[in-house]
Amino acid sequence: MEAPALEVVGLGKSFGSVRAVDDLSFRVEPGRVTGFLGPNGSGKTTTLRMLLGLVRPSDGRALVGGHAYAEHPVPGALVGAALEATGFHPGRTGAAHLAAYAPQVGVGRERCREVLEQVGLTAAADRKVGGYSLGMRQHLGLATALLADPPALVLDEPANGLDPEGIVWLRGFLRHLAAQGRTVLVSSHVLGEVQHTVDDVVVIARGSLVHASSLSELAATAGARTYVETPTPERLAELCAERGWTCAPTGAGHEVPDVPAAEVGAAAYAAGLELHQLATRGADLEDVFLRLTGAAA
Repeated sequence: MEAPALEVVGLGKSFGSVRAVDDLSFRVEPGRVTGFLGPNGSGKTTTLRMLLGLVRPSDGRALVGGHAYAEHPVPGALVGAALEATGFHPGRTGAAHLAAYAPQVGVGRERCREVLEQVGLTAAADRKVGGYSLGMRQHLGLATALLADPPALVLDEPANGLDPEGIVWLRGFLRHLAAQGRTVLVSSHVLGEVQHTVDDVVVIARGSLVHASSLSELAATAGARTYVETPTPERLAELCAERGWTCAPTGAGHEVPDVPAAEVGAAAYAAGLELHQLATRGADLEDVFLRLTGAAA
């Protein structure tokens, strides 16, 4: 089955006087991992629920392959979704939970065993979900989303509750799914959590779009930073003031944003300023994310 694009067009949702989502438009392409980013309460989950036909939009459209989710014959076989890690019956085992969902997407018990193995829950298959950790419930939610081997996946905060090893595993797994040509949409309220995973980013705040691009294009807006260590930081501050550069203390040294290291080094040499370290640091994407969402708020 060909992977569908996911698209929202002029999407809006009001709950009484609260405008949760406002004129939101973006597109998620197959073969890529797209990060759907925004602070808690920004409208991410409401948007995903409209995309999956769980909430009726007040205006606009949410489309899967050009059609509303509910218009597809077996929508659960087209889009696998995990919106929360709490919607499990605590008295059921992991295997029983999957067995209850399997008929809805037309698969059998063998497939349940396969997805449990995929997400590393084989050893816990016969344990009751009420005894699962949050990370294990996240893995069970992912297994549920994968049951029908769908060409598209929608995952809401899938890294919540995962330990560092689990986060590394999730990154590799999502990259593997996208490499197979699937459409993968992952929400998060922390860019740093997904920046090593995603190809594209969609950033919203207060229900509205504030940025949509590839991750590399977002990084380009951040600019590089030059890190400097000197035994005479007061002279560095004077040099930066003369040149019109910003100079901010960090750790044992200072950072000079948006100025190449070679230019800082040349200016320090001309001024007779002794440097103990001079290095280029990568763009701080989390700062860019906070700036985007903070400005919107």
